[in-house]
Amino acid sequence: MQFNSLEYALLLGVAFVAYWATVQRPVVPTVLLLVANYVFYGSWNHWYLLLIFASSTVDYFVGRAIARAPERGRKKAILWLSLTYHLSILALFKYYDFFVTTTNAAGAHLGMNPNLPLLHLILPAGISFFTFQSMSYAIDVYRGEIEPEDSYLRYLAFVSFFPQLVAGPIVRARDLLPGLRERPPLIAAEASHGLFLILIGLTKKVAFADPLALNLVDRVFDLPWQFSSLEVLTGVYGYAFQIYCDFSAYSDIAIGSALLFGFRFPPNFDAPYRAQDLQDFWRRWHISLSSWLRDYLYVPLGGNRGGEVATYRNLMLTMLLGGLWHGASWNFVVWGLLHGGALAVLRYLQRSRAKRGLGPLLGERPAARVLAGFVTFNFVCLAWIFFRARTWDDAMAVLDRLSELSLSANNLGWVVLATLGGAAATHLCPRALFDAASRRFAALPAWAQALVLVAGLQGLGKLAGTEVVPFIYFQF
Repeated sequence: MQFNSLEYALLLGVAFVAYWATVQRPVVPTVLLLVANYVFYGSWNHWYLLLIFASSTVDYFVGRAIARAPERGRKKAILWLSLTYHLSILALFKYYDFFVTTTNAAGAHLGMNPNLPLLHLILPAGISFFTFQSMSYAIDVYRGEIEPEDSYLRYLAFVSFFPQLVAGPIVRARDLLPGLRERPPLIAAEASHGLFLILIGLTKKVAFADPLALNLVDRVFDLPWQFSSLEVLTGVYGYAFQIYCDFSAYSDIAIGSALLFGFRFPPNFDAPYRAQDLQDFWRRWHISLSSWLRDYLYVPLGGNRGGEVATYRNLMLTMLLGGLWHGASWNFVVWGLLHGGALAVLRYLQRSRAKRGLGPLLGERPAARVLAGFVTFNFVCLAWIFFRARTWDDAMAVLDRLSELSLSANNLGWVVLATLGGAAATHLCPRALFDAASRRFAALPAWAQALVLVAGLQGLGKLAGTEVVPFIYFQF
């Protein structure tokens, strides 16, 4: 069930009416929300409802067991049961075939023939997201940061909350469970802001992300040798804005949908391509994942507490595993290592300047900041090549074509360039302008809001192509 589909609109509308019609009853709203969650997830593959149900059940009882355990050693042992279960599920569905293929290839290269069998399992939609979400709950209970959830139904609804289930944001227990318990009232201004976010998200997806994919990015990455260096570079920049518009669109729709039920999620993007260094980029890009990796991986590994070498190691490991989180492919490993290595170099330069009593790396000169932003953006785009390319050879083909420095632009029509420019404008739009537009929309009477929504959806319907382009992060 795609976010940009009539089926999702119907589910959202029915769930909204049913939830608020029964919100004063003790259990009914939670049950109705849970049913909506499972209908949504079951639309992908109903057999995998068993998987999300099992994962939720494990951590519900793990959380309660951790809270009752008399000593820290037993608490840790119970936590490790949960982590082992979740990591085993991820290894089976997402990484088994990758490691078996790698082992078979390495064995053949060494003159052996391991011939380990492949499973060819279908990857459950959103498995990385709901697994991380449930794991963070158990870890937070172990750390004493939250109390275990009493209601089994509420916990099932928390893990499977349908707006953010398949592609995030990765919502932590402290951001959603209190709302499920207390059921805050529906505030008209917040509901209007939610509808505005949904419309903005659909616009990013339909008007910018999908056309960039179909008319530029897919063509360049499928057959890079048929394009000039300039056209390939434009395709790489196109992918940078495609993945931003696509993923931030999903986040907008998810956050907006949650607001319709009274739940407030933190933002997941903050103009990432305005970043002036890679640390700043990761504070702005996929914030729920980068903060998860920081809090549940980088810090437990030791963070920056063990000296310089340990800090660089922890950065590399965190980003390497962050790359593998996205998919079982050596391309994702390289993508993660590129970011980890660059973050380590940046940290080294910052520490080196601090030891010599020098100021911040960029200083206060505007020209230096502009240059730093340009370098950061282009480094991120370089890494995106490995993220987007299907294989290592495909990535090398793109880099090889870029190195030729040919400048033909025969395939860059004005429609493609206008779409790319519009996508960049959605990113560069000042936050104040966006907030002002949201407030003006919320100030409209209900009939006028409905008119704007209907007109917007009709316009997007005319822009939408016949080919459905799935959200990029559905595959993770």
